[in-house]
Amino acid sequence: MPSNIRIALDAMGGDHGPSTVIPGAEIALERHPDTEFILFGDRATVEPLLERQPRLKAKAKLVHTEVSIRMDDKPSQALRYGRWKSSMWLTLDAVKKGEADVAVSAGNTGALMAMARFNLKMIEGIERPALAGLWPTIKGESIVLDLGASIGADTGHLVNLTAMGSAMARVLFDIERPTVGLLNIGVEEVKGLEEVRQAGQILREGHFPHFKYIGFVEGDDIGKGTADVIVTEGFAGNIALKTAEGTARQFAQYLRGAMTRTWRAKLGYLLARGAFQTLREKMDPRKSNGAVFLGLNGIVIKSHGGADPEGFASAVDIGYDMVRYELLAKIGESLSRDLRETNARAAAGAAS
Repeated sequence: MPSNIRIALDAMGGDHGPSTVIPGAEIALERHPDTEFILFGDRATVEPLLERQPRLKAKAKLVHTEVSIRMDDKPSQALRYGRWKSSMWLTLDAVKKGEADVAVSAGNTGALMAMARFNLKMIEGIERPALAGLWPTIKGESIVLDLGASIGADTGHLVNLTAMGSAMARVLFDIERPTVGLLNIGVEEVKGLEEVRQAGQILREGHFPHFKYIGFVEGDDIGKGTADVIVTEGFAGNIALKTAEGTARQFAQYLRGAMTRTWRAKLGYLLARGAFQTLREKMDPRKSNGAVFLGLNGIVIKSHGGADPEGFASAVDIGYDMVRYELLAKIGESLSRDLRETNARAAAGAAS
């Protein structure tokens, strides 16, 4: 375990680029003084912001590049002009070369996935990475994947997602046999896309000692904490994530309006201020910002593109914890056991 955690940051990534990344890194440094940063970005833009954060500047190295990946670039475009020289590529390359322990970017998700897959390569047995995130629930937290690393999934990929998600849950939640649910439009076995039904059949009929498959779950089961791990393909997962974030903000705005409407409401708010503060913190989407790319030979964290500095710092926190507690190695060990069983079951199911 390294004495200092070395974090590579794509300083140009996201909707706001360095104006979010630099103050976000400063917040993360306050929480984790044993952190060192390597910043990749345009010196003319990044350096003035870094000068305002002397403590961060003392713990950071800035590597200049004029090339950055646009948020609307297609992955193929990003690879063509950004390979070897963009801030996103260099951030990932620092992990590959061993110069950094983890890479964090708020940039284009598709481009980040493509570059990470091309540069870091996949763990043996995994065909493509998945974005896995912690989801606050009534019972605590669940892991949800895929949150948008790729669109569409065949039966084998859905079963692989189950292995990856359950491995992460065992490590993060210290659960010997986490429960896993497959997101669907209903709990009945006859509902849903063919690939989802086939994956459900494989998981239902197989014997998996390292996780317990509980069947199909619906969208409202995510917040209920019905399962420790919720598996879905990236299209549905990303929509579910954005919908939940929007609903949390909407509810918070409704609550603020209701608490200031009358003097009685204001008095009630003052009397219950502590409870409302707890609720606000629980529903703050910035707290859960940051998803892990699972399946890669390296740790890559994807921050929401529109995150503010506090939200970006939360993404850095996840990367820090992944390294400090050696979660990648532990997940890899756990995953290798599951993959042999799930891949064999998926192959048998596809052949039948």
